[in-house]
Amino acid sequence: MELREELVAFLTENQEKFYRLAFSYMHSKDGALDAIQNAIVRALQHYQDLRNEAYLKTWFYRILVNECCTYLRKSGRERLYEPEVLQWKQDRQQEQQDPEWESDLEVYERVIELPEEKRTVVLLRFYEGLSLQEISKVTNTSLSTVKYRLYAALKQLKRSLTEVSQ
Repeated sequence: MELREELVAFLTENQEKFYRLAFSYMHSKDGALDAIQNAIVRALQHYQDLRNEAYLKTWFYRILVNECCTYLRKSGRERLYEPEVLQWKQDRQQEQQDPEWESDLEVYERVIELPEEKRTVVLLRFYEGLSLQEISKVTNTSLSTVKYRLYAALKQLKRSLTEVSQ
């Protein structure tokens, strides 16, 4: 299969994952869709620059994360929840009586509050299922840096969740 066809198939198959990741940065439907659109355009323009087809996944995730960060920098880091997102969260909290679901939501909200570098590692590892090596390539950092950020993020999350439960 030609690289462009492989890229298009990858993009088509993983739209929901891309949206989930972008939305976790933006907290805005429009912002997430803009970032994804920009990432896809950039990927289609520069797919010939990809040296090894085996790294297609990490290559695109790097583009998407960079687009999200660029969008946030340009917008002055204002990440306001859209009214429909707040309403959705409120509806789910009223509908769901499952304590496990509530704790998952609490953990996710704490992850979103992490500093950008730690949040990226946690999202890519636990929500997108990337390996530490893949995260290293996506974030363009060493494996030891990824491990440190993940450890520090988990420690911070544990501390934050412990404070909430007390």
